[in-house]
Amino acid sequence: MTASRIVALGHHQPPKVLTNDDLSALVDTDDEWIRSRVGIRTRHIAEDETLVDLAVGAAEKALARAGTTPDQVDLVAVATCTAVERSPNTAAAVAARLGIPAPAAYELNTACSGFSYALATADHAIRAGAATRALVVGVERMSDIIDWTDRTTCVIFGDGAGAAVLEAVPDERAGIGPVVWGSEPEKGEAVAISGWKPVISQQGQTVFRWATTQVAPLARRACEKAGIDPSELRGFVAHQANLRIIDAIAGRLGLAEDAVIARDVVDSGNTSAASIPLALSKLVERGELHSGDPVLLFGFGGGLAYAGQVVRCP
Repeated sequence: MTASRIVALGHHQPPKVLTNDDLSALVDTDDEWIRSRVGIRTRHIAEDETLVDLAVGAAEKALARAGTTPDQVDLVAVATCTAVERSPNTAAAVAARLGIPAPAAYELNTACSGFSYALATADHAIRAGAATRALVVGVERMSDIIDWTDRTTCVIFGDGAGAAVLEAVPDERAGIGPVVWGSEPEKGEAVAISGWKPVISQQGQTVFRWATTQVAPLARRACEKAGIDPSELRGFVAHQANLRIIDAIAGRLGLAEDAVIARDVVDSGNTSAASIPLALSKLVERGELHSGDPVLLFGFGGGLAYAGQVVRCP
């Protein structure tokens, strides 16, 4: 039997940093108000870099760390909800920039859970024998869809990208556990990106209540399917939506006291589909997580779609 594992990670953020004080000059807000509600201190905002530029920046780092050349990649999956061009899709554009010849290339949009969805579909393709090495990217330019006069949303989001290189391995060396995924479409309007010139809107309290009560049981189910108790996890990387949400979910999981909990939202804001690979890549790069460590990934949000799995660090 064939399975897959992550062999390398990479991330990229644009250089411009927008602070809470910067935002206070645009809307009626201040540092204390923002930190107390969502825990965010800064976020990165793209200026000249396109969505593809951000994705390529993260992908190049992941490929270099994996020692993988473009001709060795046969599948490219990009998760995003902020693509402007409909065709070629973002994955095809990224593959072209990287010089990847003839890959399967698809773009996937489940908003904030997008990376976990894309990771699962790439893992499934490898397990089915349809691919042997995959590049999976989560990337967003959330600044393109923000109403900069709405203080309830403009303080939350940022731009960035994270990428993972997957390769086929024997089943006994599997590094990506079974996915738990689903949605609550009847609550889909709680986080929406709508309009011909799209703008993001959200019902903050609805999302907060749902995430803090419903995500932890789903996350525990992902652990069960992977055959691991939450207390055995070395790390937890949730979608970086809101610091209060992350801490609430982590508190309900029964993690070990020394487990590493990703809180990249403080410095990067909510980067939707990019948030999980961005945060995971930083933790590995800083040496807070090590090769083989079991880490629970769990994405949730837009459309109230969710997905999560336990992975082994590269």
